[in-house]
Amino acid sequence: MYSLFASLVELLARVLEPVFALSATAAAIVVFTMLVRIAFHPLARAAVRGEKARAALAPQLAVLRKKYAKQPERMQKEILALHAEAKVSPFSGMLPMLVQLPVFFVMYHVFSSAKVGGEVNELLGHRLFAAPLGSRWSDALGDGGVFGAQGVVYLGVFALIACVATWSFRRARRNAASSEFAQLASGAGTSGTAVGAGLFKWLPLLSFGTIVTAAVVPLAAGLYLVTTTAWTVAERAWLQRERPAKAEKAALAGQGAG
Repeated sequence: MYSLFASLVELLARVLEPVFALSATAAAIVVFTMLVRIAFHPLARAAVRGEKARAALAPQLAVLRKKYAKQPERMQKEILALHAEAKVSPFSGMLPMLVQLPVFFVMYHVFSSAKVGGEVNELLGHRLFAAPLGSRWSDALGDGGVFGAQGVVYLGVFALIACVATWSFRRARRNAASSEFAQLASGAGTSGTAVGAGLFKWLPLLSFGTIVTAAVVPLAAGLYLVTTTAWTVAERAWLQRERPAKAEKAALAGQGAG
């Protein structure tokens, strides 16, 4: 698997070299990540459909939480039964993220290993401007410091991740009030639910944790993180854009019927 991945990246790099020159391998990683996300796009669409289906169950969930507020075990059982009856999985939204983990680990391994498939790993010497793709931020700090030639590359990567995280954070907070988890938070009747409400309030901040991850993994893996997180935010914004459009059409249809 590692050899196959390295071969694909090298092939893409050769194709992109006339345009990106010495940074062709870095560009190949970005293109490879986008191809992976295109392949997983049906899962993302299914996840958004699942979110819409769970949102439709919100009124019934609110009734169950109120009815069984003093019986948390019964409440959980009834909520699971409702999801099963509606054929909606409360965890379907996690699938697109989980299927990407093996790709990230392969990327991490290839750019952390001196050999791939028994041969010298030449990818480690490829660069994004002045920074080797197999290096980490600690290496950049030891070679010129924060504002050195390598350090500036990492600052650019961190800035991109911060921009994507900020966008993601604002969208998450804006959509929080209408989400299923916010419905759970607002109906807090148990200490466990109250804790869940508190966690949900700060959950969007986890997107900024990607900066920490990018600082400790090889630069190539950091490029993967930048690309995949940006894709995720843009993809979800595009898929969820249908909600207000459909709502407006339904309202206009209702007015016309009246």
